Amino acid sequence: MSLERLFPTLVYARRLTEAPRLVPRLLRESRQLRLDDPAGRRWSARNYPGGYTSYGSACRMHRLSPTFGALEHAIDRHVAAFARALELDLTGRALAMTDCWVNVMPRGTAHGLHLHPLATISGTFYLKTPRGCAALKIEDPRLERMMAAPPRRRRASRANRPWVEIAAAAGTVVLFESWLRHEVPVNPAGERISISFNYGWF
Repeated sequence: MSLERLFPTLVYARRLTEAPRLVPRLLRESRQLRLDDPAGRRWSARNYPGGYTSYGSACRMHRLSPTFGALEHAIDRHVAAFARALELDLTGRALAMTDCWVNVMPRGTAHGLHLHPLATISGTFYLKTPRGCAALKIEDPRLERMMAAPPRRRRASRANRPWVEIAAAAGTVVLFESWLRHEVPVNPAGERISISFNYGWF
């Protein structure tokens, strides 16, 4: 009997070699942005209770800050490696960062289940991840079609679980295809700070 794995969902995680140089600068700029961004704080109060995100106000930080531009340059090669692993045909077009924004999650803050429409590859770069802070939780994209499926065994492999958590680690970039639904559960620890982004090819 042959057992073939079809339609895999790939997720890429790697520590950036530039992290020691970039993380302190990005942390300072992210904290300053929160102070200087009343529009973002208002948007966050309506859409991101308890936390702060520049998604609704300053969502192209790679075009506004040389430090965020350096982060874009560092992430580019990882996106290229992930695209090769996905076997994407990018002939005649290049993947490019289209959006880049800051997220600050104090204790008790959550980010509900969502995906990133009109993007190809999305990801997060972690700046501050206190011990025990919330992980990135990813949903099996087939879950809504499993009408009559029994539950998985308690110790099922990660590949066969309906949800998988990827621990947040400062200095690490995580990439996934933008159609993959994900969330950040309620953060039980101290302030968790990250930068999220999208890459598109159109």
